[in-house]
Amino acid sequence: MARTRSENYDGIHQGILTTACGLFARQGYMRSSIAELADACKLSRGALYHYFDSKEAILFAILDAHVRQMIVDVEAAVAGVPTALEQFRAAITAIVTLNARSTHEQRLILNDLSFLSEDEQKTIKALERQLVDMVSDLLIRLDTEGKIVKRTKKVYTMMLFGILNFSHTWYDPTGSIDPEEFADMVVDLFLKGFTPAEAAKATAAGRRQRVG
Repeated sequence: MARTRSENYDGIHQGILTTACGLFARQGYMRSSIAELADACKLSRGALYHYFDSKEAILFAILDAHVRQMIVDVEAAVAGVPTALEQFRAAITAIVTLNARSTHEQRLILNDLSFLSEDEQKTIKALERQLVDMVSDLLIRLDTEGKIVKRTKKVYTMMLFGILNFSHTWYDPTGSIDPEEFADMVVDLFLKGFTPAEAAKATAAGRRQRVG
């Protein structure tokens, strides 16, 4: 006979994920035991298994929800925005804002994805590719000089995600730069840089001459 759900099932389910996310991020997924997690959740091990079949299932649920939420946030941010530049700025703001309140999830997805099964990893990576493609398409629309071609598309896109994905190691969203301003700084630096356009072109031309 199927087990019945308690009235606060959803709340306990989410509470387990939130607590597990913090525990895994602080001491590492592999070093965190089910017993420790049950204690942190104030549940018995049996009660914990009522909600999740395994520790791996908990990790997968955390990462899957995080990437799906980022896709939803980006889609909502760009909806109805008229220009590619404004859409790009809105998308980056959505990513920065979610990452700013999800530092534990960011640590887990960067450090512990490999502990999932092959099929689970494929699911998460497929979602990540969907997100990357959304941002990459916006970059292509902004590329008026034809810099982004098949050979360079991934490099430019992942350079941008490198800025975004590792900010949790140093960026404090409660500091003097809030997430929206940080997102603007990322967009402006990535698209315009610090060097005036003519100087940048001269530098690039000189480099090509040296290589040639």
